Amino acid sequence: MTFYLVTGTGASTDPVDPAGHLPSRRRRRYPSDMTDAEWALVAPLIPTGRPGYRGGRPARHSRRDIIDAIRYVTHNGGVWRALPADFPPWKTVHDYHLRWAADGTVNRVHNTLRDQTRSVAGRAATPTAAIADSQSVKAAETVARTSRGYDAGKNVNGRKRHIAVDTTGLLLVVLVTAASVQDRHAARTLLHALRMAFPTVAKVWVDGGYSGRLIEWATTTLRIGVETVTKLAGQVGFQVLPRRWVVERTLAWITRSRRTVRDYERRPAQHAAFVQWSMIIIMTRRLARHAALQN
Repeated sequence: MTFYLVTGTGASTDPVDPAGHLPSRRRRRYPSDMTDAEWALVAPLIPTGRPGYRGGRPARHSRRDIIDAIRYVTHNGGVWRALPADFPPWKTVHDYHLRWAADGTVNRVHNTLRDQTRSVAGRAATPTAAIADSQSVKAAETVARTSRGYDAGKNVNGRKRHIAVDTTGLLLVVLVTAASVQDRHAARTLLHALRMAFPTVAKVWVDGGYSGRLIEWATTTLRIGVETVTKLAGQVGFQVLPRRWVVERTLAWITRSRRTVRDYERRPAQHAAFVQWSMIIIMTRRLARHAALQN
């Protein structure tokens, strides 16, 4: 199993923006492009890429354009080689995508935005409760056999993303496994990561798939209370259940980004990064709307 913690309309005319990045040279034209307000939120969290004490070549492409390109792939689900020509070269964008996922940049951006989103909603930065669930997705031929599996219950051959969210639906932790991994088995890794990243979480709501010794283990080992939210007596078809609807809504938010509808990534961590990017798009838009209302 591989887990991944989460623990404007025009181009800028300034030679260098306030965060030290090169200016954008393209017009905003796609729904996934950041507005100036969104870029103002993200820019301070992105490395400038300028030469440091170890040397290196000066940056050639605007970080805003690179992020817009990653968001384009996330939102529209296109292949890297088909990236529109007004973005930087696809190999450059893909390289930054891999680098930022590996060095923790994506994680840092996501977590900072999550804390800010909780703050504008009047909540503390650290949550005290969470809801966990999983979702199986089909895998493309690019996913190796060693990292995929068959979910007999959902009739899906691919991978499964296990997530924990706060009570507002914001992502806390994501764990990507083969689809054959049972929820109650993956939950041990998920809850352990949740405890390490958020020591304040004292209670987690789950569904019936997390049965067995998990509840006792979580209580004695992690000191996290796990409560099962079961289906209603005589329930037929879909019913909105307390607490569970929050995490199910988050799974729906994630699949709004077409890149996450299927798993195309060779490594599970790369799929987890796209899950984070899908939530970053949601949070930057929410924070930008809140800032506009305040003004």
